Amino acid sequence: MALPVMTLCAAMASVSQAASAPTTYVFERGYPTAQATEQARNDADFQRAVTAYRFWYPSVSVEGIFNGNRAAGIQDGQAWGTAAAGPRQVGFTLNSDTPYGSGVLDLSKGPMVIDLPPGAYIGLVDDHNQGWVQDMGLPGPDAGKGGKYLFLPPGYAGKVPAGYHVSRPNSIKNLFALRALPIGGDVQKALNALRAVKIYPLASATSPQSLQVVDTTDKAMDSSSLKWEDNIQFWEKLSQIINDEPVVQQYLPMYGLLAELGIEKGKPFQPDARMKALLEQAAKAGRDQMLVSAFDSDRPDRINWPDRKWEWVGLVPGSAQFETPWGMDLEARDRWFAQAIVTSPAMFRRSAGAGSLYWMSVRDSKGVFLDGGKNYKLTVPQPVPGKLFWSVTIYDTATRSQVQTDQDKAALRSLFELKDVPTNAPVDLYVGPTPPKGSESRWIKTTPGHGWFAYIRIYGPEQAAFDRSWKPGDFEEVK
Repeated sequence: MALPVMTLCAAMASVSQAASAPTTYVFERGYPTAQATEQARNDADFQRAVTAYRFWYPSVSVEGIFNGNRAAGIQDGQAWGTAAAGPRQVGFTLNSDTPYGSGVLDLSKGPMVIDLPPGAYIGLVDDHNQGWVQDMGLPGPDAGKGGKYLFLPPGYAGKVPAGYHVSRPNSIKNLFALRALPIGGDVQKALNALRAVKIYPLASATSPQSLQVVDTTDKAMDSSSLKWEDNIQFWEKLSQIINDEPVVQQYLPMYGLLAELGIEKGKPFQPDARMKALLEQAAKAGRDQMLVSAFDSDRPDRINWPDRKWEWVGLVPGSAQFETPWGMDLEARDRWFAQAIVTSPAMFRRSAGAGSLYWMSVRDSKGVFLDGGKNYKLTVPQPVPGKLFWSVTIYDTATRSQVQTDQDKAALRSLFELKDVPTNAPVDLYVGPTPPKGSESRWIKTTPGHGWFAYIRIYGPEQAAFDRSWKPGDFEEVK
């Protein structure tokens, strides 16, 4: 039965007060007053909800990826998608550097195999909570020589055949993501390489029944959790995930938090008006807190060059899940998942030849946040210390996805737009609403009224990328 509007407004007002700190609770003769009890309960539930939101955000985020594929007609356990991605594909810091392949590795009917041919692949599998399961290809145990990867369902007790790289994910539904490097700028060859990957049930290994491959290059897709992340849908999606997946034992305290909020395995999620209002506000607060970690962190270890504004995106080098000797680095975890997807040790290594590295810039040379209504120049010293290639990609802060304009371009890449640029002198790149005369081919358009941020990616980074002997310029405003 719907509650009166006044009652709902009062509940929302109480929730709003819960976000204010510090709070003084009134006790009389050692007992809380009725008002103190109500406020303390609201405060406790709000605090639990914000903590739960930040912890479980990666789970809902990966569900956004699954949902994007489903909306494109790619059903779990039946097909997977490939794409030479561009701005039309919305997803947290996706890029146009390499073609992608991704899908749901569904273990509900038994073990699954990913048969990877030899070649320049970078791949991984993460579970439904974006917990790392396995690297594949160049950063994996096959090291680019190809191999068969076997993924067993939680609790699997059957015979495990020889000849596979074996993993045991915590989830029934897992994300697999593959990239094929476009060596020499040959995108079609890279797409063909993705299609050569075979994914099939172990039960059909003698005569593999491979999942269908669907090319989504030309499709507008949203593989993010944007439409859920600041409202009650976040919690509805999370409840569905909790009910569909096995309990992860190391997360037991966090399941306890959810139970206090009405999300419990095997039970329907039916929040009353007070709880719904609280959860809505907690989703907004949790999301915003994570974005502060992403875009305005005060962590000193984010800085690589003291005289530059470029920052490390990943703050725990070599980790799989932001683990440190003293525990999980939750700030680093929030920072990453607010703007990016998937984790693996290979993504966070800081050693020469370690696949790829990422630096982010959110400010210009004067320390001002980057503005879609202003024009900027970025000077990149050459040669860039990468054995393979490098790129600069521009992202919209609101979507954490590639900027969308009528230019339909968000990246400047050494294999494509910059392939004819001499590598023995610095190159100037331009970002802003107005094309620079004579340098239009080295320009990315932005939209006034929007904020943006940039990633530099270097593939096959060399030692100069880590010892600070090479450093890019900052974004300089051009007036």
